[in-house]
Amino acid sequence: MIARTGHAALRKALYMPGMVALRHNPALKVFGERMRSNGLAPKAVIGAVMRKLVHLIYGVIKSGKSFDAEIPLKGLAIQDGI
Repeated sequence: MIARTGHAALRKALYMPGMVALRHNPALKVFGERMRSNGLAPKAVIGAVMRKLVHLIYGVIKSGKSFDAEIPLKGLAIQDGI
């Protein structure tokens, strides 16, 4: 369950982009499938994707480079022990 603490407007603004990213972004699709296989509830998976999306957005802003889907996929391979 998503906690009620934190910035409500930010959660509200990221909910639909999180759902779209879960369906269409290859890195977040793999991440979401892994969370589902670990037994996370569907809304908790969306919350985890929203958090991951915030990290990706921050990385793009901090580095000044455009988004490259291969970079998060490499990180997922390390996390999965591949």
